[in-house]
Parts: sequence; structure tokens; C-alpha cells
Amino acid sequence: MNIAIVGASGAVGQELMKLLVERNFPYTTLRLFGSARSAGRKYTVRGEEIEVELLEHGDAFKGIDIAFTSAGGDTSREYAETITKHGAILIDNSSAFRMDKDVPLVVPEVNAHRALETPRNIIANPNCTTIQMLVPLKAINDLSPITKVHVATYQSASGAGQSGIEELEQQAHDYADGKELTVEKFAYQLLFNLIPQVDQFTDNGYTKEELKMINETQKIMELPITVSATCVRVPVLRAHSEAVWVETEQPLTVEQVREAIRKAAGAVLIDEPMKKEYPMPLFLSGKDPVYVGRIRKDLTNPNGITFWCVSDQIRKGAALNAIQIAEFLLANK
Repeated sequence: MNIAIVGASGAVGQELMKLLVERNFPYTTLRLFGSARSAGRKYTVRGEEIEVELLEHGDAFKGIDIAFTSAGGDTSREYAETITKHGAILIDNSSAFRMDKDVPLVVPEVNAHRALETPRNIIANPNCTTIQMLVPLKAINDLSPITKVHVATYQSASGAGQSGIEELEQQAHDYADGKELTVEKFAYQLLFNLIPQVDQFTDNGYTKEELKMINETQKIMELPITVSATCVRVPVLRAHSEAVWVETEQPLTVEQVREAIRKAAGAVLIDEPMKKEYPMPLFLSGKDPVYVGRIRKDLTNPNGITFWCVSDQIRKGAALNAIQIAEFLLANK
């Protein structure tokens, strides 16, 4: 099993390397690729020092079985054929191919079987906020089909990559030192602020991030679920949070939903609000599951349930989901 990581120096690339070790992923050789800025850097994985190679067109991916890419949509589109032409399966973390009809969009806990259908040798990793939401939604949908979803996200600086984390940290340092705050990565100062914009706005007033949640949910669930989303950037370093309102065909009790979450793959229930026990990013960054709490009836809808969930955007929202797809492929080859 020969694997490659494209975008090795980025936040997701770094997390992929950690997860290969943590999960004892059964590879024989690992190669790392990156831009001219990253080429030549060296990383140690399982005691082996590996140098980042320059990503370029040619036959460098000959002999590679699985390639994980996390270098942006433009890079994925440009190099997809180069990576897959010799038979490698490309597991892509960008938005480049997610809505292509001939590319499966996979959350292993929800629709793992779709990963076996790869006419272009490409599998798309969904958007981080979609992945996080669909793990608990799958458990609820198994109780009664979901008809409608409203979601408000509270997205950490890590969603903008390592540079987003660094900008928030620097703003905190500069504020403490009485210095002027630098704003480059986000539209406005993120420290002590909320920014109701993640990605660019479209003509209908929704951002691209919000439309991803809408379109990707329908593709993955394979149901005509209506979805409305509002995505907000918050001054949290790592791990996204979401408030979700769900309407189902049949009314569900809170205990039914809690029990479904308890049993759901990839989910952990933290739901003792009277004891002040509920998911929070402060304590859940760096962990794998989607944590779910504040489960309660929607007082405006007899068929409605609402809940709160938190998950690490770099792990389950990106790197871990990709690794899980690869693990499923190996188990079903």
C-alpha cells in the first residue's frame, strides 16, 4: 500500500500524518508533495524522515494506491488527472469535485458504500460543517425520515487554515500588549467579534459555505431534505459548533434521539444540561468524534427536534474523514 499526501505542510496535511500514526494505517511507503514553498521540508513519520517533493505534472504518482489531497480546489482540479492516471484513488479535501455526479461525496458513517463507486478514481471529502452535521442527522433519519433542517454554525479560526489560527492568536497577543491589531485573513477583526460571513456571498444572499451545506446534505443523504444555513466565524481557535433544528416525518421523543446518538457511529452524547454538561470546543479540540448535546423538542414544531454539536474541524471535518474513507476502501478491496 503506497500512499501520498498532497499539501503536506498545511494544517490538514499535518493532521493526516498524525492520524496515519495514531490509527496505525497500513501503508508501505508514504510520499509527501507540496508547492515550491513547501518542497524540501522534511517531516518525520513513524521514525522515517520524509522530504516534501514538488508537486508537478509527470509520472510521480505511478505506483501510488491512494493520494490524499488538501491543497485547495484549484490545485486539485489541475492535478487530478496527473494523480489518478496510473490508477491511484484520489481522496480530495477541497470543494473541486463535491457536486460532480460521477464523484462520490462520502461521510463513512452515513454513506460509506458510495466510496466503492469511483469512475474517475476520485472521492470527495465533504465540507467540514456538513460532515459534522450529518453524523447525528443520520442517526435521527434512521428513526424517521428528515424533511427539513435549519442550522447555524459557529466556525473556529482553524476553518481558515493555520494562518487563521495564527491571526487570532496574534490579535490576542497584540491586544494584551496594547498594539494595533492586524487583520488580513478575515474580513474583520475576529478577536472579541463574530463575523456572519464564511466564504464569499452569492447572488441569493447566501455564502458559498452555506450553499455547500445545503447541496452536500442532499447529495449525501440522497433525500429531498430542505436545508437553510447561516455560517458564522467565531473567535475560537479550533473545533466548530452548530445549532441544528430538524423536522422529521413522524414526531420523535427526546429520549429516542438521545438513545440513537448514544448508539451512533462517530457520535458521543454529552447531554446533562442541569449539570452544565454539554459539548464545548474548549474541551473537544483534538478529538475525533462529533459530540452532541442540548437535545430538546422544537417548541415551534411538533415534529421538530433541536440539538447542539461540536467537532474538531481539522480532524473529523477533514483529515479523519479522509482516513476513514481510505480504511473503508482497504477493508472492502
